[in-house]
Amino acid sequence: MRAHPDWITRAETGADLSAIREIDLAAFDTPLEADLVEALRADEAWIDGLSVVTTGQDGRPVGHALLTRCHIGTVPALCLGPVAVLPEHQNTGAGSAAVRAALRAAAELGERFVTVLGHPSYYPRFGFTRASAHGIGVTVDVPDEALMALALDDGHPLPSGTLRYATPFGIQVVTATWRRRPEGGLAAWAGAARSGRVALPTGG
Repeated sequence: MRAHPDWITRAETGADLSAIREIDLAAFDTPLEADLVEALRADEAWIDGLSVVTTGQDGRPVGHALLTRCHIGTVPALCLGPVAVLPEHQNTGAGSAAVRAALRAAAELGERFVTVLGHPSYYPRFGFTRASAHGIGVTVDVPDEALMALALDDGHPLPSGTLRYATPFGIQVVTATWRRRPEGGLAAWAGAARSGRVALPTGG
């Protein structure tokens, strides 16, 4: 599908919540990502302004990207994910537009570091590089090339340390299976603590 030249991005509002859930339910094979977003919205890791939707000229959300609080060691950072796009609008730039807008919003808030677990051919376009090159790791077994990090401020290089994610991710009990649709990153680990299932989603 051709890239859409007129995508509009903005922070989510209360009126978008059902549409965001519909995007996640349509984009992924299970409701884990949709449930994760709702759990994060109620968690202390949530940061207003860093849940971004992509819309067309009609204002209807078709894509979504979320940044929430994590830590690299003791240093505050952000986790990117879920990233989701309605199937009929995937591969049109809607996901990339949401990601770029979310990263800009984070920088404007003074955030310095972002991490993502995702497809190594997708996220480098936003400036992400292999996290292990900066001494960043996680407590579960994931492909080295899939864990990436980004410094939003050139004056502050990435710190080293072990990533600590928000409680809704259930990261402490996940055994990663890097098998299907990994573009969307860590998000599909959502619910792993509750269901024992792990599945990595698509970005779109």
